[in-house]
Amino acid sequence: MLQGWAERLAIPGLPEWTGLLALLVLLLLAGCLLAMPFSVFGLKGRLDAIEAQLDELRAEIRGLSARLAEPSRAQARIEPESPLAPPGRSEPRITWPRPR
Repeated sequence: MLQGWAERLAIPGLPEWTGLLALLVLLLLAGCLLAMPFSVFGLKGRLDAIEAQLDELRAEIRGLSARLAEPSRAQARIEPESPLAPPGRSEPRITWPRPR
């Protein structure tokens, strides 16, 4: 029986057993494709855990950026009342050309 399969599957120009070997390789590849989903069942739980960690990191980054965007109370006291004359600093005024 095996001899009959080998004769039918023979590749011209090659020994008779090469066709049988090619069939076995194709069957092995088909078996791998069928078994592959069973090897990734454990991934869903791990991906969910990574997604939860990513959500936590995003929330923390949002909180940090919101805190950095708010002006601090110390900076609010230092800010000048008018943009032309900062407090504690006087600059000379130029009065020329003098009006006549």
